[in-house]
Amino acid sequence: MKITSKGEYGIRALFDLAQHYAQSPRRSREIAKDLNVPEDYLNQLLIVLRRAGLINSLRGPQGGHVLAHPPRQVNLYEVVKVLEGDISPVAHDVEPALLNEVLNTIWQNVEDETVGILQAVTLEDLCERYAEREAELQKQAKMMYYI
Repeated sequence: MKITSKGEYGIRALFDLAQHYAQSPRRSREIAKDLNVPEDYLNQLLIVLRRAGLINSLRGPQGGHVLAHPPRQVNLYEVVKVLEGDISPVAHDVEPALLNEVLNTIWQNVEDETVGILQAVTLEDLCERYAEREAELQKQAKMMYYI
């Protein structure tokens, strides 16, 4: 499985919306600027995410984009599946050769593990991990070294 820019930018956009979940809707211009993502490309991704029911888009002067569900209810598997489609590491072979059967079992295990990992991580988890890492970096920056 390879995550393309579509999946990467889409996850980043949802992460941004998760960080601002309790606030007013986020305009795509703001998201694009904060994430350093081309706005036109971001808008295409937001349409896909809206059609999949992951975000809601509100029109008007107070409009923008919001998560359709709380961050703890959206896992990365849902997002990757919407944006990237099939996550299988290889195209499953239909040929009944014994080696193909053995290899397909291995590829299926890889896919199952990948799905399990992605299902275990929510947008809320990403926000928490980000905050923890940010705090670590701030702490390191405050440390003074004396020689």
